Amino acid sequence: MVNLDLYRVFYTVARCGSLTKAAEELYISQPAVSQAIKQLETQLGTPLFNRMRKGMELTAQGGVLVYKDVEKALKLLGGVEEKLAELRETATGTLRIGASASIFQYILSGKIVEFRNRYPQVKIELISDVSPKIIEFLKTDRCDVGFLNLPIADDDEIQLGEPIQILHDVFVTGKAFSDLRGRELSLGDIQQYPLLLMKEHTVARTSFENFCRSFGVKISPSVEVDSWDFMKRLVTNGMGIGCIPREYALRRLSEGILYELNVQPSLPLRSIGMAIPKNSNMQFALRAFIELFGENKAVEQS
Repeated sequence: MVNLDLYRVFYTVARCGSLTKAAEELYISQPAVSQAIKQLETQLGTPLFNRMRKGMELTAQGGVLVYKDVEKALKLLGGVEEKLAELRETATGTLRIGASASIFQYILSGKIVEFRNRYPQVKIELISDVSPKIIEFLKTDRCDVGFLNLPIADDDEIQLGEPIQILHDVFVTGKAFSDLRGRELSLGDIQQYPLLLMKEHTVARTSFENFCRSFGVKISPSVEVDSWDFMKRLVTNGMGIGCIPREYALRRLSEGILYELNVQPSLPLRSIGMAIPKNSNMQFALRAFIELFGENKAVEQS
């Protein structure tokens, strides 16, 4: 096995022409330098230096030949180390962000724009998919950071941070059912009206069904959708009552296009979490993006 430390000592001695000067530059003792040279000569089976009164001189057959190759190799390794250090300390390269389309639109868009303005040299790759797929991408090095609908099952291969956004699931309706505004409704009351829910096996749908089941209520939707925007459009056009995170409908609620209903008990809170691969060697760009979420949180309104 190649011992790079021995070659670094050899290179330093050859460049300095002195064991003493090499020891000072390497911050080790002179006997340690001498021992390293002897060990390398034994490994290579040839003398590398002539010990002269004035210092150390490379041998014509061994030392000179080895020096040229060692110099090239150490310079190459030095370049690699500089590039790795640059990746750790400067925002360059590519940042791969994974999330669902909704999370990109309502939670991340502002942060991504802010990051791009701060670090324009970083190429940003957006990977849009459902949370289970994003987890798979994190575990197979196809994604640097993922934003997931919580809760998720424990997974030893990913590291989950604190939630970056709390979601308040609420019932909303349009003008077609505006007579329900101001009334206190129960989950049982909701069953009397056409209900729009996200499709099965999504985190939102599973959370809703588990909550209803805990109260002994089974609610079947009239319409299943795979997009919050589509749900808002259908509800606005009088299709029924939708169950949606309030944070995803703020603009329409504030403009009076949609109305939030008073349904008791309130639906449980959900959240969006940030995840990275376990034991990830984070580049500066990734660290800088993550740090944005420690600053003022701003949710995009729709």
